[in-house]
Amino acid sequence: MTLVSWVSYNVYMEYKDYYKILGVEKNASEEEIKRSYRKLAMKHHPDRNPGNKSAEEKFKEINEAYEVLSDSQKRSRYDQLGDSYQRWQQTGGSPGNFNWNEWFTQKPGGRATQVDMDDLFGGLGGFSDFFSSIFGGTGGTSTRQQTARRQRQPVAYEQAIQISLDEAYRGANRILQINGRRLEGKIPPGAKTGTKVRLAGKGPEGPDGQKSDIYLVVEVLPDPRFERKGSDLYNEVTIDLYTAVLGGQVRVPTLTSDVVLTIPPGTQPGQKIRLSGRGMPDLRNPQNYGDLYVSIKIQVPRELTAKQRELFEQLRKG
Repeated sequence: MTLVSWVSYNVYMEYKDYYKILGVEKNASEEEIKRSYRKLAMKHHPDRNPGNKSAEEKFKEINEAYEVLSDSQKRSRYDQLGDSYQRWQQTGGSPGNFNWNEWFTQKPGGRATQVDMDDLFGGLGGFSDFFSSIFGGTGGTSTRQQTARRQRQPVAYEQAIQISLDEAYRGANRILQINGRRLEGKIPPGAKTGTKVRLAGKGPEGPDGQKSDIYLVVEVLPDPRFERKGSDLYNEVTIDLYTAVLGGQVRVPTLTSDVVLTIPPGTQPGQKIRLSGRGMPDLRNPQNYGDLYVSIKIQVPRELTAKQRELFEQLRKG
């Protein structure tokens, strides 16, 4: 595995239209955004476009847009900024004179979490200056001051890392080959897409002789068994009509082993049953786990025997 990109900084911050990047309308639903993201991410994924820098940048841009629009708090803030920016343009204002200061924040928002291998948390790499300033930048400073401070920091390199959901549950190791050196990066349990693992001082030496940092940018691959929302997991199990009516037991998968789930009598289609502590470990406190929510799907028999039909007719008549 080789290092594929490095982080740079722009003096001029450009507004990014995340809705346009994902090809959705501003009123798009969460499902429409997710569907469009998956389609575009698959098309532009670096593994499908080896050596294609344009696809690589597009892939990063798509992930950044989804990071904002799939998070309700980030999306709300972004929409407020967009409305303000649009009004500014309509009154003849130029982007270079737009007052970005009021939109800078000191609080990193949403799901993208930086994890420092040496317990130091940085703000380099991965997302654009626009994203960092609005959702994880420094408040109350001008763009010029912010840029000057960033330019004093050493260059940071980043490497995209793909892991499975099982690896995100248990933690994983990745080996990097950089300038003939073999480095090991440890992905912590509970890592999410967007998690950054910092390898402090492990990158190439800069002009000032200072070692640069490397950031492993995690992408958790989709899992056909589960959907992940934060630390909670969701899956679906199919039961027959008789088990739904009378109750029973069914085996369901978890990330550690199959468990026996008790189905209460009168279970309804789409009903969710919670398995406490069967979700993902918390990134900050791996001793804490989310929950697993099992959605019940009921299979209605397509054909009935004469006896079964007679019994159903009796039930209908009461």
